[in-house]
Amino acid sequence: MFEYVRTHQRLMQFILLLFIVPSFALVGISSYIRGNNDTTVAKVAGESISQQEFDDALRNRINQMRQRYGDKFDEALFNTPDARQSILDNLIAQRALRAEVQSEKLAIPDHVLQQNILAIPGLTLPDGSFDNAGYKRILAAQGMTPAIYENSLRLDLAQQQLTSSIQGSAFVPKTLIAQVNAITGQEREVQAINFKSADFVKDVHVTEELLKAYYDKNSAQFEIPEMAKIDYVVLSADTIASQMTVSDEEIRDYYEQNKKNYTTDEQRRASHILIKVAKEASAADRMAAKAKADEVLALVRKQPANFAALAKQYSQDEGSAGQGGDLDYFGKGMMLKPFEDAAYKLKLDETSDLVETDFGYHIIRLTAIKPALVKNIDQVKDQISADIKKQKAGKKFSELAETFTNTVYEQPDSLKPVADKLKLTIESADKMTRTLSPANLAAMTNPVLSNPKFLKALFSDDLIKNKHNMEALDLGSNTLVSAHITDYKPATKRPLAEVKDIVTARVIATESESLARKAGEAKLAALVAKPDDAGFGDVQIVSRLNSSATPRPAFDVIMKADVRKLPAFVGVALPGQGYGLYRINKIQQAANDDGRTAEIGKQLENVMASDDLYSFIQQLKQNGNVKIVRPVATPADTADKKAAS
Repeated sequence: MFEYVRTHQRLMQFILLLFIVPSFALVGISSYIRGNNDTTVAKVAGESISQQEFDDALRNRINQMRQRYGDKFDEALFNTPDARQSILDNLIAQRALRAEVQSEKLAIPDHVLQQNILAIPGLTLPDGSFDNAGYKRILAAQGMTPAIYENSLRLDLAQQQLTSSIQGSAFVPKTLIAQVNAITGQEREVQAINFKSADFVKDVHVTEELLKAYYDKNSAQFEIPEMAKIDYVVLSADTIASQMTVSDEEIRDYYEQNKKNYTTDEQRRASHILIKVAKEASAADRMAAKAKADEVLALVRKQPANFAALAKQYSQDEGSAGQGGDLDYFGKGMMLKPFEDAAYKLKLDETSDLVETDFGYHIIRLTAIKPALVKNIDQVKDQISADIKKQKAGKKFSELAETFTNTVYEQPDSLKPVADKLKLTIESADKMTRTLSPANLAAMTNPVLSNPKFLKALFSDDLIKNKHNMEALDLGSNTLVSAHITDYKPATKRPLAEVKDIVTARVIATESESLARKAGEAKLAALVAKPDDAGFGDVQIVSRLNSSATPRPAFDVIMKADVRKLPAFVGVALPGQGYGLYRINKIQQAANDDGRTAEIGKQLENVMASDDLYSFIQQLKQNGNVKIVRPVATPADTADKKAAS
């Protein structure tokens, strides 16, 4: 963006990490709700961050990166002190923010919580309603109840509310916007002389010595990499599941035992009018708020059909007032208890009396009801069958994994014994290389073949020299693989005679570029000594707003040139083209553009907002008396300690 971003990379990395790894999510929040019996790695405001919490955060981050980059991701990137410290710094920042939220007693309204839950991807049924059963199932798999998750989500949203308020207070002086606008809009009038490599080809004298020198210096360019033809077998939970059968009786039993998972609870849609009053407000303020609420309720009783208009006029709930008080559909456990109890007692199109909650006084009108829905067994039969197979496969995997591991090791000369024993398919792959090119990657039909861990094990000395089976390799996610090299060709260097035409072309290109550069540098020296405009091309305007027509190396040199004395002359080598020589004649400003000025102001505001947030968090960490109890160790550190002991 601007020079600020480039020179504050540490700051920007911290801000990005803070929001890339949220403190609460559907997966991995258990560390925030269970007791802390693990070794403490840090303390913030007297509250401990355990080793288990750190491990969970690290694992979640690794899983995020693996999901984003697939087999290209190398987990070793997180086995460094800096990477692990950044994870710990993020946990400390989150804990400091949480302490501040609790100290300031920030709260999230029910409808905001509801909107965030309803927006969770994958929890919308075909009829557009919320999949409450799926929601509970996901939480149950993490050992949580809706109440636990929703309390955590409230806290997370409150933290976002706090950080947003800090960022929203960022102020950018108009003078700064003007300075950046001036720099961005500066235009330089230039003319060019291009010394093209092609014009110097005729002057290149190719000798055998030149060819030999280039060939020896760049031998890697003419190397045929080592290649292997392999057989391989994969044992995975999916493979095992495909071999499983499920009886109708098993499906019926599973359905009856888990019927609640196929039940969508009754949901209700309501609108409300809120007259706010703080929980800790004085008795006088509470009486005044209640009196106001009574007045509005009287109007609602007189004009029930105008509820939406009255909500827009009187409701103090910023999130729903504009929608006529509409809160959309919600189920039990998604609203504060007094609100929920009142809403579930109402009949359709009925309006409640005043309902008091921690946020104030509500007038609730029930606008729609979705009755509870139970899917019949035929609707979920395929899903149940798949779930049972998955469960069976998960239990069976450990047993078969041992058989797989033992068999490929004990019968190392072929994969046929393990394939026959476990009913696996032996697959083949040709032209496997230690490092895959983009073309190789595109041709891979099985992601196992492009896994860096697999490739590293494949090209071990034992597999290459002795043609033994690869020891069972655990790729995670209940997946084991073994491979056997059936043919191997070591890396070879193509002889000079075979690639002479290629070498000749590259020598000519290299030498002609060198001659073009020398000619250009000589001309530049002459112009610096005695300025002249002879030989230069047409005038062109170069600016940060219009740089596409100028080669990037030339643009950088032109914009960095000292223009205190004009004309100024600069030159630069242009790889693959030759050499560019530029005469800078004049400096001017682009015409004013309100849109550009506004965009610059917005970008500067974002940068300063991030800076303010970073400073705020650093201050919170100081106020919170952060103490690093012990550094987070990398696997290498742990191994070294074990070896030393």
